[in-house]
Amino acid sequence: MVNYPRWAIVTTVVIALLGLIYAAPNFFPLADEAVETSGLLPSKRMNLGLDLQGGSSLLLSVGVDTAIRETLESVESTVRRELRQRGARVGYSGLRVEGKAVAFTLRNATDSDTARDRLRNIEDGFDLDIADDVNFRLSMSEDAERARRQSAVEQSIEIVRRRVDETGVAEPVIQQQGDSRILVQLPGIKDPERIKRLLGQTAKLNFHMLDETVSIQEAESGTLPAGSMLLYGPEEEGRIPYVVRRTVEVGGDRLVDAQPTFQDGQPIVSFRFDAAGGRRFGELTSQNVGRRLAIVLDREVVSAPRIQTAINGGSGIITGRFTPQEVTELSILLRAGALPAPLTVLEERTVGPGLGADSIEAGKIASIIGLAAVVVFIVISYGLFGLMAAIALLFNLSLIVALLSVLQATLTLPGIAGIVLTIGMAVDANVLILERIKEETRNGRTPISAVDAGYRRALTTIIDSNLTTLIAAILLFQFGTGPIKGFAVTLSIGIITSMFTALMLTRLFVVVWLRRRRPQTLPI
Repeated sequence: MVNYPRWAIVTTVVIALLGLIYAAPNFFPLADEAVETSGLLPSKRMNLGLDLQGGSSLLLSVGVDTAIRETLESVESTVRRELRQRGARVGYSGLRVEGKAVAFTLRNATDSDTARDRLRNIEDGFDLDIADDVNFRLSMSEDAERARRQSAVEQSIEIVRRRVDETGVAEPVIQQQGDSRILVQLPGIKDPERIKRLLGQTAKLNFHMLDETVSIQEAESGTLPAGSMLLYGPEEEGRIPYVVRRTVEVGGDRLVDAQPTFQDGQPIVSFRFDAAGGRRFGELTSQNVGRRLAIVLDREVVSAPRIQTAINGGSGIITGRFTPQEVTELSILLRAGALPAPLTVLEERTVGPGLGADSIEAGKIASIIGLAAVVVFIVISYGLFGLMAAIALLFNLSLIVALLSVLQATLTLPGIAGIVLTIGMAVDANVLILERIKEETRNGRTPISAVDAGYRRALTTIIDSNLTTLIAAILLFQFGTGPIKGFAVTLSIGIITSMFTALMLTRLFVVVWLRRRRPQTLPI
């Protein structure tokens, strides 16, 4: 026992000192300034959760029914294109979305076989129902509907995460709740309205050709050609009406970048397509010189310029009566991608910084009281050895804070509860060891032999008890929600650091004391 390996001594001392160094920035605000000037000391601090530093919590509802409707409209457009193929056009009427199906009627029963062949594998998850030789229905199956709903929610979560990351929010919580809801918690947010604007806009950007075969007056009176739709411009520009072809010539999913910039002193958005999108955009503009192209954002015509010449290179600009903030937000939306369905804010909660500060103060008081009570108990019960365990407990706390800082884990109010619990649990291993040492001393062993036997025989029990608790903490983190995860993180880290301080640090203290004092009896 006295011949404690040198490598173990060095490792223990280095880890304990690193814990103090990496925990320091959380307690000394000026540490960051020293880092900026010297570049030698660590500067990372624990991230504080929503309940500690304040911020916004939003419960969003995903419009999955809209996603289903858009899927059906896409199938409707595909059916129209398939039936209008050159060479053998199939006459039809009444093409429409009807419930969870796309229906139409053939004009001539002799085209039934041709229509069946063209539509048989038109879309996965759609079943072709033929009531008779002229009435056709493409029905969405229950499995396809369920998969589309889940896909809409999963895609929405990913897009929300990208948009939030663009704003620079640290450690946001974004997770699914129920079948069609998303919980978004944003610590430190001081302008929740801006976040709501970013998350509330679908940002589905598409490029369509204008239909110039019909006048606006005819369209507004209800006379719309098949395959066209009536859309309007922005409200600030007077809601100008446009007749737009339904066919998406180039989709916004081909965008790879969008940046705010200025042209002639006016804020605009410059965008760039990927290779395939750039080729398609070049073909579209070269084949339609002199015609008007509609840039449609969330079913609103942002602008409808006339194509003067072919636009090659895969880049372009979006102009309008934008403010600098609006082009910045639009660029963020386009870079992050379009939501597959609109999001609606069901619930909004704002936690003020004052409430967070009160929570931190309450957590500090609870930690100090718990620490003081544990120290008093263990020192009274075990004397000098108890004092060594109490000193190790302080190092234990510094290691917890250091690991939370290095890992950039988020500390929440339940996380503080986990730290307070760790303080109480941290001395368990020391109690087991010290009780075993007392027992060995009563059995007549020498001090060195009693200490060695105490640590050796308590080791298995310490590992078993801490391992089972660690497994429970891991399961809480894996399957729990935000607050539960915060508790599980600090509990898991606390278990690991507690085992280190009990088995390595206090043992080092005892070894050093035994070497120096060579006692005949143990003060325990």
